[in-house]
Amino acid sequence: MRLTGKDLLEHCLAQPGAWQDEPWDGDVVAKVGDKIFAFLGGESVGIKAGRNRDEADELVHAYPDDVSTMAYIGRYGWNTVRLGGAVPDDELLELVDASYRSVVSKLPKSRRPA
Repeated sequence: MRLTGKDLLEHCLAQPGAWQDEPWDGDVVAKVGDKIFAFLGGESVGIKAGRNRDEADELVHAYPDDVSTMAYIGRYGWNTVRLGGAVPDDELLELVDASYRSVVSKLPKSRRPA
């Protein structure tokens, strides 16, 4: 069975301190503190995939048909990953977890989840 957008949202919200928001009409995101760590778009997820574009491009090169640079924020290491494609579900969950950890590490210590 392949991951669905609902499965991915549930996984995101299981992270410590994570919560769902809809900052733009119809666009669901997962946040920790006041920062987004996953853009949940039904058939895809936007994640922080590297500290910079070069690191994030490693994933694009590994899965060129299913991973692309996110519009507007891609230069900061954000990628869009298509669900149900070549990226295995377990790797996709780990990518979401890594995005979460990356965003948490940038929060002030006083605002990090316990």
